[in-house]
Amino acid sequence: MNSKLSAWLFLSPALLVLGVFFLLPVLAGLGLSLTDFDLYALADIRNLRFVGLYNYWELLHRPLFWDALGHTLYFVIVGVPLSMLASLGTALLLNSSAAKLKPLFRTALFAPVVTTVVAVAVIWRYLFNTQFGVVNFVLVHLGIGPIDWLGDPHWAMPMIILFAVWKNFGYNMIILLAGLQAIPADLYEAARIDGASAWRQFRHITLPALGPILLMVGILTVSGYFQLFAEPYVITEGGPLQSTVSVLYLMYNEGFKWWNMGTASAVAFLLFMIMFAATALLWRFGGGREETA
Repeated sequence: MNSKLSAWLFLSPALLVLGVFFLLPVLAGLGLSLTDFDLYALADIRNLRFVGLYNYWELLHRPLFWDALGHTLYFVIVGVPLSMLASLGTALLLNSSAAKLKPLFRTALFAPVVTTVVAVAVIWRYLFNTQFGVVNFVLVHLGIGPIDWLGDPHWAMPMIILFAVWKNFGYNMIILLAGLQAIPADLYEAARIDGASAWRQFRHITLPALGPILLMVGILTVSGYFQLFAEPYVITEGGPLQSTVSVLYLMYNEGFKWWNMGTASAVAFLLFMIMFAATALLWRFGGGREETA
């Protein structure tokens, strides 16, 4: 048996899984987005019609789609850097020799990741309740009037960003902490002997060594944040005034509230293309090509 045939035999299980659970659904979604599949077609498949690119054309002329895309981009552009900074900062603190009770803090900071969104969102809504919330109670005693955190269109999305960052940063923190612990201590010892400050050690040793890990964490975080759905669905239900409707939330409403499966598939495929483009840009400008070369 030659080496090429052996390689294909070993790869075939993984390729089969990818084909069934990734490629096939993507192609099915693309095909469905070219039809007017709705409640009538669900009742009788003979009502299904091929409409070509009409669903895409109609979506691109809907203000709500552009609003949802803007909200999603706002969430990604603000949320991803905040999440990365929080993850890197806590990983550096936990990796420091001065840190005490590291297992306890690692567990406490990772706990929100494994807690269900619904349970945490209920507590979050009580904390930021306009009348009974602890946050507004403190603000009133500081002489600042209560803020309608989840009912004001200007505050609702920042609150969701804050919630998502707090909920998810622990996952990246564990990955970055593992990367920090893999950097040889000899490099820092040599830098200290040469008189390098802590900032110069971070800039010339830590950041370059963490580069590939930061790129991977960045791609995972961007991909995850583009799929914003659970947070606005549970906390604000897309409100107030549709200020927290994301692209995925719009897809859910079209598909499972109004049963416009063709339009929902078009939304999903547009989101897939946006995520693919964002990932390719990150890979290109993050130096991924050089890493694999």
